[in-house]
Amino acid sequence: MGMMANPHEALATAARVRGCPPDQLRNFLAAGYVPQPKQLEFHAAARACDDTAGLLDQVGFGGARGPGKSHASFAQLALDDCRRFPELKALYLRKIGKQAREQFDDLRRKVLAYVPHDYNRASGIVTLWEGSRIFLGHFKDEKDVDNYLGLEYEIIAIEEATTLSLLKYRTLRDSNRSARADFKPRIYGTTNPGGVGHQWFKRTFVEPARLRNETTTRFVPATVDDNVFVDAGYKRRLEENTGWRLRAYRYGDWDIVAGQYFTTFRHDVHVVRAWESVPRNWHLWGGFDYGFTHPTAFYLLGQDSDGTAHVIDEHRMAKWLPPRHAAAIHAMLERHGFGVGDLAGVYAGADVFAQKGDRSGQTIAEQYEAEGLTLRRANMDRINGAAAVLRRLGDPEKGQPARLQIWDRCPYLIECLPILEHDPHRPEDVLKVDVDEDGEGGDDAYDALRYGLMAAPRGARSFVGRYA
Repeated sequence: MGMMANPHEALATAARVRGCPPDQLRNFLAAGYVPQPKQLEFHAAARACDDTAGLLDQVGFGGARGPGKSHASFAQLALDDCRRFPELKALYLRKIGKQAREQFDDLRRKVLAYVPHDYNRASGIVTLWEGSRIFLGHFKDEKDVDNYLGLEYEIIAIEEATTLSLLKYRTLRDSNRSARADFKPRIYGTTNPGGVGHQWFKRTFVEPARLRNETTTRFVPATVDDNVFVDAGYKRRLEENTGWRLRAYRYGDWDIVAGQYFTTFRHDVHVVRAWESVPRNWHLWGGFDYGFTHPTAFYLLGQDSDGTAHVIDEHRMAKWLPPRHAAAIHAMLERHGFGVGDLAGVYAGADVFAQKGDRSGQTIAEQYEAEGLTLRRANMDRINGAAAVLRRLGDPEKGQPARLQIWDRCPYLIECLPILEHDPHRPEDVLKVDVDEDGEGGDDAYDALRYGLMAAPRGARSFVGRYA
């Protein structure tokens, strides 16, 4: 057998491969902190924030419980950032829990065991290196975050970021600023799936990482398997969870919510890279959900010869009038080499046939008809519509194949499906969800999809003919 590699050389190689500069690793080792591979990825992303020419200023780390994310976050803050930049001012923010001070004190003792520092327990301030300060911040309720309005922190590290709403996260972003020229402000956020901030965190950090299109953010996913120091008992206790908690806490699955309706949705199964072209022999049709203040959503669907439904393309916009929507839908079809005459139908909710959309007295459907887009009445049965989506999703973990493929050019639908919940007053139905203050979220994408799937042909066949 060959000689065992020098552990310091192995660590240096691992750090270099992940993008950590040598001085960063020296800072950690000098303080007695030996980062693990996933932690090195996080530290490399934190250092990438130094690039003043780049846009990166937010780093997310974690997913499941137990990968050592709190340790890594505080180590990056205290051992690297504060050491390199004298008189840095940082906020380390945690949601108040039982014995929160004691938990932080334990973390401080581990990370700063070999670093001279002063800790004022009463004020919650750690002073170290050349006058850098870390302020320990707490919040019990979301309104407590407003206490940081008007203050200025070069770095903000948020523990359990999904316990904050998007509005409060933005409040903290407003306080993440600096007048100094030698340091670019940044935010580090560690968390698990779930909580009031689940969706904005997923949208901000997780989805760009999945799409390999990260600009202002980096996300480093990690689970308990990435922490060699966790005892087997802790991993076993995580595996004793069931349902969404098991998927969230043990495996870091972001496609979950408490009370999730479509529990069989799997991003790696149901979301596929868009095909270069749509086969000409597919049965093609559309699903349409009308809105004005709320978005209007249209999906181009196709069914292949095996009976699998494909969600090919997506149009979703708010506060547009019918002529503009119709033009966008025509343009979408043309991009794929089709026209409305190649569709078996476009199926819409009943409101478009009853609601008057302008002073002309025309219904919404009549206005679309004038733009060359004939709408047909969709089957509005919500219970059967939800069941149709469930059937198409299948259950891959139980060997039931998926009969629904969502092409990755449909981001709103991909975001929407996994966050929908059971209606507590009618559990067999999906709870209706409105868009947020930014027009994000909502269930319009789902409604357009179920209208479409309720009109899907049965069995495996292609469509031959013209739009009637």
